[in-house]
Amino acid sequence: MTISVAVNEASQVAEARRQAATLAGRNGFGETDTGRVALVATELGTNLVKHGRGGEMLIGAFEDGGGGGIELIALDRGPGIGNVEACLRDGYSSAGTGGNGLGAVIRQSHVVDIASWPGVGTAVLARLQPGAPKPRRAPSHSGWGAVSVAMPGQEVCGDSWSVLADGNVMLFLADGLGHGQDAAEASVEAVRLFHRFNGHRLPTLLDYVHGGLRTTRGAAVSIARFDPPDRRVAFAGIGNVAGALAADGNLKRMVSMPGTAGHNARKIQAFDYPFDHGLIVLNSDGISTNWTLGHYPNVQSVHPALIAAILYRDFSRRRDDATVLVGKWVG
Repeated sequence: MTISVAVNEASQVAEARRQAATLAGRNGFGETDTGRVALVATELGTNLVKHGRGGEMLIGAFEDGGGGGIELIALDRGPGIGNVEACLRDGYSSAGTGGNGLGAVIRQSHVVDIASWPGVGTAVLARLQPGAPKPRRAPSHSGWGAVSVAMPGQEVCGDSWSVLADGNVMLFLADGLGHGQDAAEASVEAVRLFHRFNGHRLPTLLDYVHGGLRTTRGAAVSIARFDPPDRRVAFAGIGNVAGALAADGNLKRMVSMPGTAGHNARKIQAFDYPFDHGLIVLNSDGISTNWTLGHYPNVQSVHPALIAAILYRDFSRRRDDATVLVGKWVG
């Protein structure tokens, strides 16, 4: 689950720092490394207040091919950054400050990426792992990222997601019916079943998930499988977990069948779509159905976790659990 902390004034920066440090400790970070996480959270939160007119910090754990650690994403709808590269240099400031904030974030993080558009806002990603950092910009190669935020007022998120990469790549997202603990238990069980039966064809795999969720509240579930040699995506879904493909300025919505896994799934069917590069996006119904990437020129060049966070920032309904999972493949 991704923790969301509102940062609209200086006093709220401390809460973001506390949440980040607590999560780092829970994920095996020692005192020194936890201090780095706290420092990065402080700098990102301070920048939200000073430059972004306030915003939101997303705090979570990540794991990918390069290992795992803590992920911090600062989101605002402020004036945006006209020159991202200049802001990455120590000493640059557009607000009369010392200009060292982003420089400190870069020095203390293992991976940093920034997406910003004038008049739209800014999103900054910082990933930290245990051990001394070797700072670098986020790689432009293929990968995935996600944000999964609980409904306001809830302590657990009723959505769960997973990615399996072994020759082909499979993205899975489950949205437990409703919200709260019962919804979370259903979505977690759906992920467990996805891992257990992942060797089967998609309709068979979803049928196993459907049967295995009968003792739970039930969930909407979707799977996208990308086979690079075949240049296609196979997609199957039950319920309103949406899937879409984005490439070269075009957006293709994929077809999910009606129903609720665990209760009512009259027809389970997979559909094939041509695909060799671009984005695969899965989202729960906490994200508006009319989301688009049209307002973000060159957004496909940034880290997929940032893309997920931007879609959450701009299209979350804010009255349900909200999850966006993005897989990115370069041509």
